[in-house]
This record gives sequence, C-alpha cells and structure tokens, in this order.
Amino acid sequence: MKKSTSLLVTALALIFCAAVSFAVWRSLASRDSGRGDLLGALLRDMPANTSGVFYVDVAQLRQSTFTQKLFAWAPKPQTDADYTRFVQDTGFDYERDLDRVAFAAAKSGSQSSWFVIADGTFDQKKIAAYLARVGAMQKRGGRDIYSIPTSLPSPAGNITSSANSQILLTFLSGSRIAATNDADLSTYLDQKNSVLDPASWRTRFARLAGSPIFVVVRQNGDTASALAAQTPGGFQSPQLSALLAQLSWLTLAAQPQTDTLRIVAEGETSSDTVAGQLADMLNGVVILAQTGLNSAKTTQQLDPRTRAAYLELLKSADITRLDREDLKAVRVVFEVTQNFLNAAAAPKPTALAPAATPEPRKRSAHK
Repeated sequence: MKKSTSLLVTALALIFCAAVSFAVWRSLASRDSGRGDLLGALLRDMPANTSGVFYVDVAQLRQSTFTQKLFAWAPKPQTDADYTRFVQDTGFDYERDLDRVAFAAAKSGSQSSWFVIADGTFDQKKIAAYLARVGAMQKRGGRDIYSIPTSLPSPAGNITSSANSQILLTFLSGSRIAATNDADLSTYLDQKNSVLDPASWRTRFARLAGSPIFVVVRQNGDTASALAAQTPGGFQSPQLSALLAQLSWLTLAAQPQTDTLRIVAEGETSSDTVAGQLADMLNGVVILAQTGLNSAKTTQQLDPRTRAAYLELLKSADITRLDREDLKAVRVVFEVTQNFLNAAAAPKPTALAPAATPEPRKRSAHK
C-alpha cells in the first residue's frame, strides 16, 4: 500500500511538472510568435526610407521583476481627466491592454513621418465609435480609416496646423491597429517589401530577439547630426561625433534581469580602423570617468552612495569588438541597478567641469 501511494504521488508530481512546463512553453512560444508576426508586418509595411525602428514588448515587461521595481521607483504621474474619460469611452488602458508596439521613423527632406503597428486587447466597437466622434472616417482599400486631428502649438504659443497635424488609424484585426502621421495610411498597407534591404533589418531584429525593448537605427548624415545635437553641450565631442557618423548601423537593447537592467549598445561599420578608434575612445571615457569619481574633489562633493552607484555602473561596463562577415562592431554592455536609480533620483550636486574626451589612438590602416 505504501509503495502504491508513493508511485501515485510521484506520478501526480510528474504530471504537474509536465503541465507547468507545457504552460510555460506555450506562453513563450505565443510571445515569440506574436513578436515575430508584428515585426514581420512592420517590415513589410514601413516606409522605404525608414531610418529607425523602436520596439517594446509591454506584456513581457509587465512580468519583469526589475520593471515592477522601476515602476515603483518612478514618480507617479497625476491622473489626467481627459485620459480617464478616454478609458471610460473606449475601454482601453495602455497599462493593462497594450501588448506590443513597433514604431518606424523616416525623414524625407524637412518632413518627418512615422508608422506604427500595435497589438493588444481592443474593444473595436467602442474605439471605432470614439474615433468617429473625435475625428472622421473614410473607406480606403476596403478598410475604415479614421482621421484624428491634432493641434500643434507654434513658437508664439498659438495653435496652428501643419501638413502632419493629423493621425490616421485603422484596425488590421481585432487585436492589431496601424497608425501614421503621414497623409495616406493606405499607401503603407498596400506596399510589399518596399523597405530598402529588408534582409539587413531582419538580421538585426533576430539578433535582438531576447530583448523586450530595442532600437535599430540605419545611419545616414542626418541621423548622425540629430544624435550629436541631443548631446548636452558640455559633453559634446567632435572626435566622438565624427566616429559615430561613420557607423552604418546603431542598435540599443534593454533586457530586465531579476535585480538589474542590462543595456547593450552596438555600432557597426565597414572600417576596421573606425571600429578600433571607437573602442579605444569609449574605453578612455570610462577610465576618465572612474578617475574623476575617485578624485579628492569629487569624493568631497558627491554623496558616498551616489558615487558608489556611479562607480558600480562604470565597473560593469564591458566594451568589446566583434568581427562579422562584412562589418566590424563595437559593443558596450553595462548593468543598471537599483542603486543607480536611487542615485539618479537624488538631488544633483554642483556641476563639475567635464573631463576632456581622449583623442582616438592612431591605428594602422591595414588592420
């Protein structure tokens, strides 16, 4: 009798483990399938001159322990009355109902445009009624396309309109929507593989498959200038900007761990010399930053916990070079911890003069 009972308990335990494993496998398979399908749809429909793609898996982030800590740490925004009414009218709350978003940005001359596809739980009837009330609806290509006007403030504070002062939105299915600020949404949905070199985009999407948040940028002169313009004036470096301008691809990915957020940035170039100089310069920046934080002046002025958090971040930095078939890559990896988040939220000390950016080391052209 004891042996039979033991066998029964063992069998039940094995069945339970198998059921749990199957449920986890199905969840992961469903997530990966949804991710691949969404990115495939974006790749098929995004503008031919797309310069950057941003992807976020909101559903995956909701399950992350570190993301939950991050949300608990971040300041809580005040409840917006307009958004509360929007949730009541549409039944859609992005914190609860949004699953995945893929966003493509493009620029033609002075005009910037974007195209986005999003998956989630949508009450199509309620949302359609709301969109028809706040905008207008027209049929194109067998689809109901909603036009939602937007108001753009001028530098003088007046409300003005522009060519991109509307958002066009349509349902691709009950759980997927597409939207753009361009003049005609149907042109995106009717084109097939119009993006330049789709294989290169697909390769980078696959490379970043494990990250719930990532950015892929295809470099050109305008992109490099825009990135340089975002750098605070005191930390701009002509040498670093010149090297970044010679990269053909940039990627940035974030992967929440149990207690940290792993950040991975990569730059790709066809020049071995540029890759070597960039790696040398970034290593030099890390060394200079560590030296500055260990100086007597900084030790006196900076809160010890804040200084320790910054040093912890710099210590986690790993800068490596990768050789691929046709490109050379420089990868930077670092870990963001709760200590760093606490330091970032602490009152800022008196600003110190930034250390000079090191000149890249000369490398022979044949390497």
